Amino acid sequence: MTQATPYSVLVVDDDKAMRQSLLALLEAAGWVAEAAPRGDVALERLRGMSADVTLSDVQMPGMSGLELLAALDVATAPPLVLISAHGDIPMAVQAMQDGAYSFVEKPYDPRRLLSILTHAADQYRMRQSNDRLRARLFELAGLDRVLLGETDAVRALRHEILDLAATEVPVLIEGETGTGKELVARALHDLSPRADKPFLALNCAALSPEGFEAEMFGVQGQSDGRLVMASGGTLFLDEVGACPPTVQAKLLRVIEDGQVLPVGAAEPVSVNLRVVSATNVDTEAAVRDGILRQDLLFRLNTFMLSLPPLRQRRDDIMLLAAHFLGEYARLHETQQPEITHEDAAALLAHDWPGNVRELRNVCERRVLAARRGGGSLGAAIRADQMFDDVPDTLREAVASFERELIGKAIKANEGRMDAAAEALGIGRRTLNEKIVKLGLDKNALL
Repeated sequence: MTQATPYSVLVVDDDKAMRQSLLALLEAAGWVAEAAPRGDVALERLRGMSADVTLSDVQMPGMSGLELLAALDVATAPPLVLISAHGDIPMAVQAMQDGAYSFVEKPYDPRRLLSILTHAADQYRMRQSNDRLRARLFELAGLDRVLLGETDAVRALRHEILDLAATEVPVLIEGETGTGKELVARALHDLSPRADKPFLALNCAALSPEGFEAEMFGVQGQSDGRLVMASGGTLFLDEVGACPPTVQAKLLRVIEDGQVLPVGAAEPVSVNLRVVSATNVDTEAAVRDGILRQDLLFRLNTFMLSLPPLRQRRDDIMLLAAHFLGEYARLHETQQPEITHEDAAALLAHDWPGNVRELRNVCERRVLAARRGGGSLGAAIRADQMFDDVPDTLREAVASFERELIGKAIKANEGRMDAAAEALGIGRRTLNEKIVKLGLDKNALL
């Protein structure tokens, strides 16, 4: 099949007659062909031409074909096909292991050589096309701006999101508080074929067993219910490890059957939802403790994404801080504060228990201080630590109070959970549920 744009090839061979013979063959086949007499010349030539494949002799003075291969970045360079009159099979195997596309012996069969070069060029163009498409998707979705970072973990996460967004598989997102679990869930939705449909986020810790069916399934003749209204879109179950047991059973039926039965209705209503869930607790431990249904977990974790805490991606801290400072400087209409050596030291010395969310808050506090003519990132971090224990909402205040009481009871009873539950005046199962919901580490308390 004729290409709209002819394939291009760089021929590298110190034998002038062989170079001319190969150029004649390739040009007759419709290729755009250039030649280089040595490996070092080929390296320089590749920087200035957009070759689809390189065809190189192995035995050459100066830089050999194998040395040329070693000097190329096989992840980005055009594929290299080696050609040699020396039938050295072990050398050919080693060359393939080192990244060569193929190995051809002289005298070569012209049709076989052209076939190998065409396949190599096809794969290279396809790889370039995929890379351009992926870059365009990043640009359109803003993934490279929303999921900031250049560490390997964040780069891999962006690629996984793009790959999973096009599928319908349930995804369970694991990560500590503040790592961006809902942000990832929204990215999976925004990049999916369901992007123009609703994104329904449910905080499982706040779901009431009593009003669940009326609110989510609807009431016959009165309301459609949130699940029905979101049909066609994405259902995001946040804090799924804190979901009440009775609600878990009802959610499982919806996920398995794709149907809901409105209160007072005789017939179920079909719903079509892609399920994405998130948790900051150990789901296997929650299953062992009877807090999370195993069958529900199996429905949710077809694919799992693990979000790294900020302390494990320290190379991204300076990049993130500069971005957030610029963002808040624009928001508050002030000049962006510079990051001093002292600021950088404070940023890198901090453990960031609140992860990216904490860093964002610190940067906003720094910008607000700059508007008043002072401040530093170190001072903003210290201020954040001072107010860590002050809850912003009534729910957080209750959670903080419960966390303190439960921690004291577990310590006082030396980890005996039945005794701790009795001291608190609650059942053992309720205590287990609260430990998971509040993110308590029992072992760390003892």
